[in-house]
Amino acid sequence: MSSDRKPLISGNWKMHLNHLEAITTVQQLSYLLSEDDYEAVEVTVHPPFTALRSVQTVLQADRIPIVLGAQNCHWESEGAYTGEVSPAMLAKLDVRYVIVGHSERRQLFGESDEIVARKLRAVLGAAMTPILCVGETLEEREEGRALDKVAGQVRAALDGLGADTVGGLVVAYEPIWAIGTGRTASAADAQEMCAHIRSLVADGWGPAAASSLRIQYGGSVKPVNAPELMAQDDIDGALVGGASLVADDFARIVNHRLYGA
Repeated sequence: MSSDRKPLISGNWKMHLNHLEAITTVQQLSYLLSEDDYEAVEVTVHPPFTALRSVQTVLQADRIPIVLGAQNCHWESEGAYTGEVSPAMLAKLDVRYVIVGHSERRQLFGESDEIVARKLRAVLGAAMTPILCVGETLEEREEGRALDKVAGQVRAALDGLGADTVGGLVVAYEPIWAIGTGRTASAADAQEMCAHIRSLVADGWGPAAASSLRIQYGGSVKPVNAPELMAQDDIDGALVGGASLVADDFARIVNHRLYGA
């Protein structure tokens, strides 16, 4: 990773941990991380909606420098959308990062590139930072279409945004075939795609935007493979699923720099 970009390690808890379990997990994590860790890495956790307020309260009361994130949102600020949560509501809870376009949202809930783009703009409009997820299926990779698939997702989401805005975003490359499967893209494969994303941004929004854009890798990230992944030039962090539910595992990923590639 570039020394100019502070690594961003994000824990996506998905549909796990009730509010009491979430409190315990974030407290355990805070005991395991040091000031040096927070200085070297930006850490975010993304609890389920039902635990956001509880985690926010703990982070603030105990002055824990972990940043609160959310997993999803609607694109409208309010309205008759039963069961949905707006960006404005999240911002009121001091949420600073929102995941948009996760492959599970695209695959299981039918979110199109258009919907993802609307959500990304809504998150920006509420003064939060979107973590834009992109990635290919195993079939697309085996057929040699992975680069084109990801390029299409990136362009669809960022089209029309200014260079300064794009430079402040986070893109998470998550190969769909590696999410929750135990399979991980090789460090070389992950680097190739992250470099491809940065090149796309450089071509479309300029070298300054590409240089400041942070690109995470996600897909079965664990303590054992985190050091090698994070050592790649264009990987600036990780979007961690299952391993983020175990405080000790997530802490080891956060302080990957201590273990070497």
